[in-house]
Amino acid sequence: MHDINALKTLLNEPKEVMITTHHKPDADALGSSLGLAGYLKKKGHRVTVITPSDYPDFLNWMEGNEDVLVYSEKNDALVQRIIGESQVIFCLDFNSLSRIHEMGEYIRQAKGTKVMIDHHLQPEHFADLSFSDTNAAATAELVYDLIKEAGDADLIDTSIGECLYAGIMTDTGSFRHPSTSKNVHLIIADLLHIGVQTSNIHRLIYDSSTELRLRFLGYALKDKLVVLHEYNTAYIAITKEELKAYDSKTGDTEGLVNYALSIEGIVFAALIIDRSEAVKMSFRSVGDFSVNEFAREHFNGGGHKNAAGGMSLDSLEATIDKFERLLPLYKDQLTHASAS
Repeated sequence: MHDINALKTLLNEPKEVMITTHHKPDADALGSSLGLAGYLKKKGHRVTVITPSDYPDFLNWMEGNEDVLVYSEKNDALVQRIIGESQVIFCLDFNSLSRIHEMGEYIRQAKGTKVMIDHHLQPEHFADLSFSDTNAAATAELVYDLIKEAGDADLIDTSIGECLYAGIMTDTGSFRHPSTSKNVHLIIADLLHIGVQTSNIHRLIYDSSTELRLRFLGYALKDKLVVLHEYNTAYIAITKEELKAYDSKTGDTEGLVNYALSIEGIVFAALIIDRSEAVKMSFRSVGDFSVNEFAREHFNGGGHKNAAGGMSLDSLEATIDKFERLLPLYKDQLTHASAS
């Protein structure tokens, strides 16, 4: 694997290590971070995991969660000090420093060796060592492969394996996405062999809803789903007031966009949410329509070919209007994608 020898040399003696991941971490972001942290601690390194924001409660079961430092204005000085003192800085599941907001500039200026491990398209070249594979199903898959390539597969215990499994399971859509390769299944076989309880992890992530979260889901699908058959497109738009009415927590909207995409004949789906800082957008597609290109071109985002995110500083209404006005420009592509 590219740069693996350089990484082994970098980590051949105990160091101060920091691991971070993208804003609003999902299971792959947190799972790959905590899985890597568990491994590095076994190698004798002093490791701090810092996230740029909070993450869903249904990920709190992961080993090491209690030690995660969540960035805020109140601990800004502490975070800057940790970044400044870190000899190695791992950047997981993102490939642009803008994805970690304030922390991005702190890391850009840091003297520590920066290591990027990621599977998203079009990486920014900010790292000293880069492990970027857009064919990988998840960053957790890359972390597993790195540990194995380093000759340390025997250090992957059940706790580390559970974190990595969560990342792979969620980013493959429970192993249904085209990115689910032979290598993914071989990794899962290895994790089963060491005792990872896969059904329990699935339950913890997917079957731990609150009553309000389920009622919010029902409301969104009944009253907020818009289907534009002419463009094989569907979207759901949520206001700040609606989030407040259902006491929406971090992670409560996760997966909502997939319901829109599951409609027969739909090849492009969007979830548009009015957050306090900006309008956040999640895009999904099937076939050849690239939501990565769509997000990069129009909504300051990006990601994968069939899964991407974006944002808008316009109002929710203006963002929806822009989204709908763009669809005629892509009608031919969306029609072609529906047949693929």
